[in-house]
Amino acid sequence: MKNFQYLFFMFVLLFATIANAQQLSTKSKKAEKAYINGEDSFRIQDIAGAEKYFLKAVEIDPNFFEAYMMLGDIYEKNHDDTNAVIVYNKAIEIDTTIFPAVMFLTANVEFKNGWYAGAAKHYSMYINSKGAYEKNLARAKKQLANCNFAMKALENPVPFDPKNLGEGINTDKEEYFPCITADNETILFTRLLDDSRSYSGRQEDFFISKKENGEWQKARNLGPPINSVYNEGAPSLSADGNILIFTACENMDGYGAGRDGFGRCDLFVSKKNGPAWAVPYNIGRPVNSSYWESQPSFSADGRTLYFVSNRDGGYDIYVTKVDNEGKWSKPEKLGPNINTSGYEGSVFIHPDNQTLYFSSDGHAGMGKMDIYLSRKDSLGNWGKAENLGYPINTFKDENSIVVSTDGKLALFASDRKNGYGGLDIYGFDLYADARPQPVTYMKGVVFDIETLNKLKASFELIDLKTGKTVVSSFSDPDDGEFLVCLPENHNFALNVSRKGYLFYSENFSLKGGHQHNEPVLKDIPLKPIKVGETVILNNIFFESDKYDLKPESTVELQKLVDFLQKNPTIKIEISGHTDNVGSTEYNIDLSENRAKAVYDFLIGENIATERLQYKGYGESQAIDSNDTEQGKAKNRRTEFKIVE
Repeated sequence: MKNFQYLFFMFVLLFATIANAQQLSTKSKKAEKAYINGEDSFRIQDIAGAEKYFLKAVEIDPNFFEAYMMLGDIYEKNHDDTNAVIVYNKAIEIDTTIFPAVMFLTANVEFKNGWYAGAAKHYSMYINSKGAYEKNLARAKKQLANCNFAMKALENPVPFDPKNLGEGINTDKEEYFPCITADNETILFTRLLDDSRSYSGRQEDFFISKKENGEWQKARNLGPPINSVYNEGAPSLSADGNILIFTACENMDGYGAGRDGFGRCDLFVSKKNGPAWAVPYNIGRPVNSSYWESQPSFSADGRTLYFVSNRDGGYDIYVTKVDNEGKWSKPEKLGPNINTSGYEGSVFIHPDNQTLYFSSDGHAGMGKMDIYLSRKDSLGNWGKAENLGYPINTFKDENSIVVSTDGKLALFASDRKNGYGGLDIYGFDLYADARPQPVTYMKGVVFDIETLNKLKASFELIDLKTGKTVVSSFSDPDDGEFLVCLPENHNFALNVSRKGYLFYSENFSLKGGHQHNEPVLKDIPLKPIKVGETVILNNIFFESDKYDLKPESTVELQKLVDFLQKNPTIKIEISGHTDNVGSTEYNIDLSENRAKAVYDFLIGENIATERLQYKGYGESQAIDSNDTEQGKAKNRRTEFKIVE
């Protein structure tokens, strides 16, 4: 009713202005009387009576401009947009100079319904009219560009065949904001529930489901301490499913309820400890502020967080990084290729850490919120936003997309017909041009090599070319399991460590013939620290027949330095080994020089000489057959042994 009162006031003001310059457009006294009766009915909010009188006015005088305008407003506010456009068009046919904004109003109604051709026509007419207001003119030009984009998109649809995820996930309630683990085996989402304990009568909880035999099992409530009587929403689950970052908005609602926070909505964190979740804690400043923070997306590297905030006046996407001490950097707003003067939200960073999906009403699109992607270049800059196209995007709101690790499956929420009720979660095959870079995952268990007990351990995956840590995480303390995402076409160093154990190192390549639908399955045995135990330093590299350390060896060497610093009473022997190619004397000399190169590096890092010794064993301690190239590669190695 307030909208009717406001619009009536505006129309009365408008037509009073018109009347000062001229009379109403009709010359019929009967039509004028019907119009005045319609105004009176409108004023007392008798909308049906007002419509009846305005219809009578245009029946008496089919060229009664003002009566058509009032009818158009009534139809629009009653969500009868078809009739609104019909009567607005009648007004336009009569005269475009009495009130030029009628063309803008008509185009707006057409655009929000996806009637792009008519909208483009009327935006163009308004732009070329003499009575266009400057603010409306800028909006009309932007919307005309949207119309042109949308009409081309309709002519060039992208593949799109969404499938409801089924009764294990969806109910007659609203389900939305899905997130999925890297192996596509666990999904977590938000469900809106009726709850008499909540002041609003409804509240949001998280539900989780696992896939068995290709089918999603019945989702269960995640329960306390994460779910509460208050709202929990917009979750982001780490690639391994062990860290949950989500939004809570109850702390500033005026009721003194909910979790403590800094602003209207804050980001909270919970970490999984075996089968249970820890009590969530506020992620703190500088990520949270006195403003609104929501819709987080936690990257697969375990160090980068994207989220939405209105701290700078608009709703924009920000990024922050966490250091080794757990401190988050000052959030930075992403550039103009992503953020606009409009609304940006529903951000999702794919596990490739190079492809960002988000929703916006500020870029060229189909209307309301469309889904876009942006790709990061080699310099770390985000590229121009790319609209995912029709029919993924329509004139309605589209948002909350997430994309599986392999880039093939996309999930989103929609209230499509033939669902279970309200918003349901759907999946669809994402067409090739909108897919991220190929990513696979490594999955396995960390265990004690002697007792076979499962262990919680920290591990790092490092890109051997750049020396940058791709993933930093930990295995589950209950079952020792870990799961990490791996971008393809890279060479990686893997380091796993735990206090009281020798660290584990290995290198592997995802270049060449590796298939991204084939995960790397790797169990990690850790050896307790004791005299006589050895560790193969798999990530130390030399040129063929040389003993100069290659640059990519630095990562492993620093890991060894760190191990020695944390265990200051340990003394080690560094040993070099070769295959059987060449003479015995040559191989002993080469292997000793390689061991000395590692020794010299450690000395340069202030490791005391009395803690170190080195020796070359040549081919005498082979660990594999020298009859194959693979066996020879294993025999060419550098080790260290605990000697005291």
